[in-house]
Amino acid sequence: MAERLIPGDDAPAFTLQDATGKSVSLSDFRGRKTIVYFYPAASTPGCTKEACDFRDTLGSLQAAGYEVIGVSPDPVSALAKFASEEQLTFPLLSDEDHAVADAYGAWGEKKNYGRSYLGLIRSTVVVDPDGKVSLAQYNVRATGHVAKLRRDLKLDA
Repeated sequence: MAERLIPGDDAPAFTLQDATGKSVSLSDFRGRKTIVYFYPAASTPGCTKEACDFRDTLGSLQAAGYEVIGVSPDPVSALAKFASEEQLTFPLLSDEDHAVADAYGAWGEKKNYGRSYLGLIRSTVVVDPDGKVSLAQYNVRATGHVAKLRRDLKLDA
């Protein structure tokens, strides 16, 4: 399990397939502020809520200069279905081997009903235009996360 990222760290480079099967790299977003959020599973209640919150605030995030990328261990086919069903207009990337989540510190030990296991830790990392981490949040809640992130980024007056 990788160390968690902190502001000032270089954001780990990656190239993953999106919901259409196209390769998307972090370097494609160089020069722009980018929100990379990790979620456990497409089409589950919490992940749907979080994705829809990003969808619903995407215009204002983009107006403030931010792009959004969602990353999960789901296969491309599940991401395509999720994006279509929820009308998600930002890239959803497939990290089936969880290598990117691991590099970002978003893969690790979780506990549920007294049982420990390895899995995706709901996390958000904001990457600045130069490829450096400007904000890293781990163990975030699906509900209310986007609103809190907007406050933390000082986007809400």
